[in-house]
Amino acid sequence: MSVPQYRKAAALALVAGLGLSLAACSTKSDDAASDASGKVTITVDCQPVGSQKELLKNWNDDVAEFQRQNPDIVVKSVSVGEQCNNPPDFTARLAGGTVTDVFYGYMTDLQQVLDSGQAMDITEFATKDTVPTWDSVDPALKEVFSDGGKLYAVPVKNYSMGLVYNKALFQQAGLDANNPPKTWGEVRAAAKKISALGNGIAGYAEYSAGNTGGWHFTSLLYSQGGQVLTPDGKKADFNNATGKQVLQNLKDMRYGDNSMGARQLLQWGDLLTNAGAGKVGMFIGAPDATQAIVSQFQGKFQDWAMAPLPGQDGAAKGTLGGGEGYFFKKGQSPEQVKAGLKWIAYQKLTPGKGQFDYVRAKPQNYPVGLPQPLLFANGSEAQKQELELRKANANLDTANFAAFEANPVPIKGEPRNAQAIYAVLDAAMSGVLTNPNANIDALLSTAEDKVNKLLAAEG
Repeated sequence: MSVPQYRKAAALALVAGLGLSLAACSTKSDDAASDASGKVTITVDCQPVGSQKELLKNWNDDVAEFQRQNPDIVVKSVSVGEQCNNPPDFTARLAGGTVTDVFYGYMTDLQQVLDSGQAMDITEFATKDTVPTWDSVDPALKEVFSDGGKLYAVPVKNYSMGLVYNKALFQQAGLDANNPPKTWGEVRAAAKKISALGNGIAGYAEYSAGNTGGWHFTSLLYSQGGQVLTPDGKKADFNNATGKQVLQNLKDMRYGDNSMGARQLLQWGDLLTNAGAGKVGMFIGAPDATQAIVSQFQGKFQDWAMAPLPGQDGAAKGTLGGGEGYFFKKGQSPEQVKAGLKWIAYQKLTPGKGQFDYVRAKPQNYPVGLPQPLLFANGSEAQKQELELRKANANLDTANFAAFEANPVPIKGEPRNAQAIYAVLDAAMSGVLTNPNANIDALLSTAEDKVNKLLAAEG
C-alpha cells in the first residue's frame, strides 16, 4: 500500500480535465465499446486530483499525445480521489461494480479482485507488441499479479520502506543529519530531541487508521525479524516477543516521551500533510513519500532524506516491499484490453514518457532522482535507459538517498489477505497510540484471534 504508497493520494474526490464522474464507471457495455467510427474507448482511473495541478496537466497532455499517436483509441480518464488510494473505498467500488475498464490496485489486492469476479485474464495480450518494454519488467513483479499461471494486472510501481527524516529538523535539534538513527533506540532518542523543539512538531509519526496502521505494523515487525503469518499462511504469527516489541517501542515514544504528537489515528494524507508543513521529524515510508510531500503537500524536497529501516539493536532484519498495478475489468473486448495495455505502456512503462518523463518533471515541483519505481529487472535495457535519464535530470541531491540505496535491507512481501489483516492490526496500532493504559498483550491476542478467524473463513 505510496504511498502508498502506500494507497498514496490526497483524500480529494474531484473530476477535472478529461475526467468523468464516478457514476460514469458503470458496468454497462456502452461505456467502453467501439463507437460508430471504429474507435476503441477505454475508461482508466487514478487521474491525478485537481490539487495536483502539474501532475494533472502532465496526465492530460499524455492522454492527448497518446491519442494523437493512436487515433483509433479514446482514453477517458476518471479521478476518484481517495478511492484510488484508500483500501475500504477500493473494496466498496469492487463490490459495487463501479471500477473502470482499467483500474488501479495494490499488489495486495489480487485476491480480492479475483474474489470479486471482476478480474480479466490478460496473459495472452501482455506482450512486446502491446508493451514494448515487457521483457524488461521484473519477472517477480509480474508473478505478484499472477494466479495459477495467469496474469491479471500490469505492475506500474515497486517500493521498499526505509526511515524518512527531515534534515532541517535534525539540524535544529542538534542532531547529525548525515548520521540518522540505525536502531529503534536511536529513533526514540532522536524523536525526543526533535519534539522538544515544540511548535507542534512530532519527533516520530505513525499511521493507525484506514489499514495504514496495519501496513506499517507489518514493516516494523519485519524490522524485528518477525512475520505476520506462519510460513504456510494459515495462522497469525505476530502475538509474540517481536510483535510486542513493535508496540512497546511506539507506546514508549507516545506516552513515555510524548514525542509523537497529540493527534493520532493518522492515515496517509494526514501524516504527509503534517510532514509537508515541517511538523514531522521522522516516519517510515518509501522514497516516493518525499515525492508526495513535495508535489501534493507543499513541502521542500531539500529538507528530506532517507536511511535504511532501523532494527531493534542493529541493522533491520527485513523491510516491507510492495507496489501497485493496473487490473482489467472482465468482459472487455480484445481490442479494449490491447488499447489499455498500450496506454499503460506509454504512461507507466516507457523510459522518457509518462511517469518516466524526467525532462518534463525536472523543472516542475516534482522530485527527480528518487531510487524508485524499481520496475525493470537489473541490467535490462529499459532499466539502463531509465537510470541514465534519472541521473541526467536529477533535481534533488541524490546523496540524500545514498544511505538507503547503499545499505539495502532484505525485502519481504506483504502477507496473504494483506488488506483485511491490516484492517485488523489498525486496532492494535491505534490502541497503543491513543490509550496510555493500553494492554499490549490483550491487543495482540485480540488481533491474533480475528486474523485466525479471517484466514479460516478464507479456507
